[in-house]
Amino acid sequence: MDTPFQSFLEHIRYEKRLSHHTLTAYGADLEQFGAFLQKDFGLENAGAANHLQIRAWIVSLVESGLDKTSVNRKIATLRTYFGYLTRRKVIEADPTLKIQALKTSKKLPVYVEEKPMETLLDEVEFPEDFAGLRDKLVLELLYGTGIRLAELVGLQTSDVNLYERTITVLGKRNKHRIVPITASLFSLIQNYLQAKQTELGPKADDIYLIVSDQGNKAYPVLIQRIVKKYLNVVTTLEKKSPHVLRHTFATHLLNRGADLNAIKDLLGHSSLAATQIYTHNSIEKLKKAYDQAHPKAK
Repeated sequence: MDTPFQSFLEHIRYEKRLSHHTLTAYGADLEQFGAFLQKDFGLENAGAANHLQIRAWIVSLVESGLDKTSVNRKIATLRTYFGYLTRRKVIEADPTLKIQALKTSKKLPVYVEEKPMETLLDEVEFPEDFAGLRDKLVLELLYGTGIRLAELVGLQTSDVNLYERTITVLGKRNKHRIVPITASLFSLIQNYLQAKQTELGPKADDIYLIVSDQGNKAYPVLIQRIVKKYLNVVTTLEKKSPHVLRHTFATHLLNRGADLNAIKDLLGHSSLAATQIYTHNSIEKLKKAYDQAHPKAK
């Protein structure tokens, strides 16, 4: 990777404090962009690219069959990169100012209806051992707090305040937020911690809250498997992931009258715009109720 890319990636890593996943994605995007410029235009310095060359790359991505959302993410990477070069006065003008994102159709967040979630958490029987308690806690935490997969995996035992009934979540850009937990979730955490100590003993990681059957810190694939396994019991949704439970948390709160700003803070969104997408689910629900009940709807 060339020096301009390296210096930019160090900037977003140490100053912007973006996640490792985002850092890796930015690096891959820039490497791909640089390789395209070198192959098609003989341009060694990606920072010297003009808007026509950037457009040519975008066209090549679309023609390769890459979906518009992914293309727009790569455009966002270039905006951040060239914005950085402009601020550092490496280049005089930002070529991405002449680039527009591709128009995409808005996809509503996928979520589980309330009844299936009630069935899952209140009626489905979990094994009465450590693994069963762990699996139930994973589902209750994701649905009961709306935390992200990475936030759950990184949740430490010390982040749980059983006295205040809250958890402290380390979110994106290393920002902390406090999320309340219900009385039932409070009891479940207590039972889980006891089982963790009794069944796993000293071999269990005592730093991180969620651990594997062997007592090691939980990893993303383990959480994904747990979620998919149990959602398969109660829903036919094609997508069954931890993020679906995050969407479910937000949608159910909104449907029951929670303030949008409060949901924003609970989710750890940096702006209200990211949270407003859940209002579309509520509007669709209202339309469905109207179509079913109003005499003139047909």
